[in-house]
Parts: sequence; structure tokens; C-alpha cells
Amino acid sequence: MNRTYTNDRPARSRDGRADAGRGGGYGSQAPRRAGGPVRSGGYGRRPAAVQGEFALPRTITPALSAVEGFAELDMPEQLLAELGRQGVTAPFPIQAATLPNSLAGRDVLGRGRTGSGKTLAFGLALLARTAGQRAEPRQPLGLILVPTRELAQQVTDALTPYARSVRLRLATVVGGMSIGRQASALRGGAEVVVATPGRLKDLIDRGECRLNDVGITVLDEADQMADMGFMPQVTALLDQVRPEGQRMLFSATLDRNVDLLVRRYLTDPVVHSVDPSAGAVTTMEHHVLHVHGADKHAATTEIAARDGRVIMFLDTKHAVDRLTQDLLNSGVRAAALHGGKSQPQRTRTLAQFKTGHVTVLVATNVAARGIHVDNLDLVVNVDPPTDHKDYLHRGGRTARAGESGSVVTLVTPNQRRGMVRLMSDAGIRPQTTQVRSGDEALSRITGAQAPSGIPVVITAPVAERPRRSATSRGRRRPASATRRTPVRQSGFGAVA
Repeated sequence: MNRTYTNDRPARSRDGRADAGRGGGYGSQAPRRAGGPVRSGGYGRRPAAVQGEFALPRTITPALSAVEGFAELDMPEQLLAELGRQGVTAPFPIQAATLPNSLAGRDVLGRGRTGSGKTLAFGLALLARTAGQRAEPRQPLGLILVPTRELAQQVTDALTPYARSVRLRLATVVGGMSIGRQASALRGGAEVVVATPGRLKDLIDRGECRLNDVGITVLDEADQMADMGFMPQVTALLDQVRPEGQRMLFSATLDRNVDLLVRRYLTDPVVHSVDPSAGAVTTMEHHVLHVHGADKHAATTEIAARDGRVIMFLDTKHAVDRLTQDLLNSGVRAAALHGGKSQPQRTRTLAQFKTGHVTVLVATNVAARGIHVDNLDLVVNVDPPTDHKDYLHRGGRTARAGESGSVVTLVTPNQRRGMVRLMSDAGIRPQTTQVRSGDEALSRITGAQAPSGIPVVITAPVAERPRRSATSRGRRRPASATRRTPVRQSGFGAVA
């Protein structure tokens, strides 16, 4: 059932408009269209002019109907078989609605809550339409742009078994890792590149990557890329891919920060919205706990000492490190995650949290997107987020893929008015409770309990390195060997 997929689409100028009178060659130099505001500010600080919903584009060509099962989709048999091996038996709504259209080569604008299955929604289409093709060195055929290293790694992990099933090579291009190794992977040929904008630009500037063969481009969490000041880099990269190619934009929230991308780069897109931008997961409970400033630290420590894992969000790297050390001194197995950590440190910390070696992940907003942890039932905002989008994405680490969970925000008296406004913007009516450390209410809502008081030290698990013979160095592991790696049964259908 292997097929060769083609783009039967009109050529597209660089401003994103269809141009039936011109060839689709990469060398055409259409003038760049003046776009909306370009941000360069920090995370979470948005000008009032770009807040809120934008008018979704109108689809001219009717969309194909949603499917009820993966078997109805026009995909290679190898992908369908791999879905079964991964335990992904039925499509999530965003997958059922968008895949018939993306497999047909349509541009797609998809919005769904965190954990709704967006990664497979765009990933299966990209892999199916690229299957059977081979990339030249340094010239990928498909590109997935994401805002953070963690999300890039999660997307790569989620798509790797499916890519392997159709013999496509993935390369992950992110900062904080060896640029030499990433360049080597591109020189060896990779059909699909998962990248953060900054590192990809660096490799292009070095001559290690060219995008003129990229026929399918995905923007995942485009609003966060705009929020983080990546918009100029993103548009510069999109201007280098094939003008007539397919574009897919997926996000948990769509606001005016991405209006420029939609207007400029999507042609007659199929629009699918599982949830409104400010919508919350229905299986999630929201609690605002009013605490006194002098008691906040004690209450936080008791919550951290609960049975079970929890992610705690704070505003700054310094605050994260300080709380982590205090928790360790109190007997809580905590670890810090923020942008000041090296990528190997961040990867190791996440692995320890997922296995339960660490029970409390203390983090900045670097963990607010792109992290999937099974059976995580509590997220705590020790510092309230700056706006409703940050709140929704932090909270989205729990109650994923239909599971239940709670989001708790600790609010001091001077923060109450701002929290009321934030919850209103998010469309959430939380349960509000006045609590103190040691209260029954704090324990009932969060599972809080007194810590042991015996300091702990988190050590890296000892892992034996497999011995390799001299003749095996540099060779690719056979697919049969890599498949023996245990895989979560539910994770791939519910990521990002």
C-alpha cells in the first residue's frame, strides 16, 4: 500500500497567496508582505494589541469528513500496523478531523487542548506523505518547528517508531546539544527534521542545511514561538521552504500573535478547533488557595511531601533552585528544571521524574509545554502565572488524554485581584479556599502532609553501558533491536 504522494496545489508566492500564473520554483523572489507586529519581548509579556482571538480564516474548498478509525485513512500499511503495536486504537477528535485533509495535501490550522493528540495529527500525515522518498544530504523533505528543546525531544520520541516503520530518518536540531553531531546527522541525510528555530538557523548559516526541498512544514505551538520572540526567525525559515508546499499549524491556543503566520503562509486551510482558545480540560479541577505570605513556604513544602508526583511552577531560576534545595533538606525528593540547566541535565531530570526517582519537579515555564508524564494528577502554581495562556499550559501537564487531575494556585493577599482577572480570561471558575499549613483542607485538596525532615540527596541512577565491538561502532541498530525498548501504551496518542 506504499504510495507516492504529490502536491497538486497552485504555486504559492512568498506572502502565502496562491499564484496560478507562476511556476512553483524555489528561486522566485516575491516581495515580502508587511505583516503584523513582531515581538521581541520576554515570555509571558504581550502587548495589549495582540491579545485575544483573531478571526479564523474561512475555508473556500470544503473539508473532507472526519473518520471514525485509522483504517479509513489513506496511509501506508506500515503506519497502520505500527499504530496497533503502540496500542493506539482509535483517533482522537483532532486526528479524526484533520488527518483526511492533511493526507490529501491540504493546509491545516488545528487547535486542540494540551494532551489532545496533536503530535500524531500532524506527524502521521507528514510521515505518510513523505514515505518512499529519500532525502539528499543536508536537504530534508519535512520540517517540524517547535519552541523548546523539551517539546522537540517529545515530538521526536513520539514519531520515531512510526518513522522507522516507513524507513524515514529523523534528526533533532536543538540548542544545548552538540551542533557537530546535529550537522553530521543532516549530512547523513534525514527526511524529517524536528527543530527549534534558533539552532536550525545556525546550521543553515553554516551551510549544513538547506530547506529548498522541504515540501511539508509543521508549526507546533506557534503562539509560544511568537511569545518567545522567535517570529522573525520563523518567518525567515518559512520563506526558505518550497513555496507550493503544504503547511500545518497546530497549537493549544491561537491568538493574534499567530495571525501573521496564518494569513501569510496558509492557503485555503482546513480549520479545526477542538476547544476554544481559553477552554479548559473538563477532567481538570481548578483550585485557588489563599495563603498568607509568611505561611506560603510551609504550605508549599507540605504539598511537595504528598504521596505521588507533582510539578511546581515558579517564576525564576533562582527561586526554583532555592525551593528545590529547601525541599531536599526537608526530606522531599525534588529536582530543578529551568533554562539555566544544560540539556543533558534537563533530560536526566525529566527521566528521573517520569520513573518516580524524583517525586517533585520544580520548574520555570520551560516545563509548561512539551512535557508528557503519565498519571500526573497535580500541578501547583507556587507563583501565579503572568497570564491565562501560561496558566492553561502549565495546568495542561495534568489531566491529559482523558485522565483527571488538579491545578492548584497559591495566592497571597496582594495577588488576589490579578488572579480573579486571570481566571476570567481563561474562562475558568475555580474553587477558592483559605488554607494554612497543617490544615485539613490543604491535605484534602492536595494530599499535603508533613515532610520527614531527613535530608535527601538525589543521585543519578547507575546505568551499565553496553559493550560494543570495534566492528559495530557507527552502525545503525537494526529495527528489530530498537523495537524491544519498552514504550508507553498511551503516550503517543496523547502527546503535546
